[in-house]
Amino acid sequence: MSNLIAIVGESGSGKSTSIRTLNAEETFVVNVASKPLPFKGWRSKYSTWNKDNPNGNFVNTSDVDQIYKILAYVNSKRPEIKNVVIEDAQYLMSFEAMDRAKEKGFEKFTDIAQKFYMVLKTSIQMRDDMNVFVLCHSENGGSVDEPKFKIKTIGKMIDNTITVEGLFTYVFFTNVEKTSDNKVEYSFITHSDGTNTAKTPIDCFEEDLIPNDLQYVVDKINEYNN
Repeated sequence: MSNLIAIVGESGSGKSTSIRTLNAEETFVVNVASKPLPFKGWRSKYSTWNKDNPNGNFVNTSDVDQIYKILAYVNSKRPEIKNVVIEDAQYLMSFEAMDRAKEKGFEKFTDIAQKFYMVLKTSIQMRDDMNVFVLCHSENGGSVDEPKFKIKTIGKMIDNTITVEGLFTYVFFTNVEKTSDNKVEYSFITHSDGTNTAKTPIDCFEEDLIPNDLQYVVDKINEYNN
């Protein structure tokens, strides 16, 4: 059973940038939105996986069926891979919702929820030495006065079908602050203060804020589990 880890936050809050610290030789990125990774030199670290490059560690796809196959392939055929990143994962839901926008009825939302659930369930069932990072946008499921930030979905039908955060052992929210010298500092929130659904196992992360650094997260989880 893998470590299933959610990184949740608004666009531009440091989710994708946090990939930069992972060892690329041990990492495979599934890029749902097909955007370039936002850090210098990423193309020299991540090459496109295909039949001509079976040792690649990067693929652009929002096809859920293909993602199932990729996860199974990495799990059984790529023992050197310890980290899988599903980048912009919420687009697995929103792309299909837009493609099926003209369909009437609510059954399509149940279908979309089930597909997203199956991606997460498949991820959970990967090797014990695997960390699967699911990077998602956030949304306020509460109100302006009483906010409750959560993983962004595409409507109440999905929220009523599955509680997405319940499938994760680790849920980190991004945090962006200006320092006293007017610089921007990016970090991750490890524990909920009531305004979000952040969570980590007891005593795994003592600090409420940790560096915006996925390798740091991996190291702390490995230390905790072992």
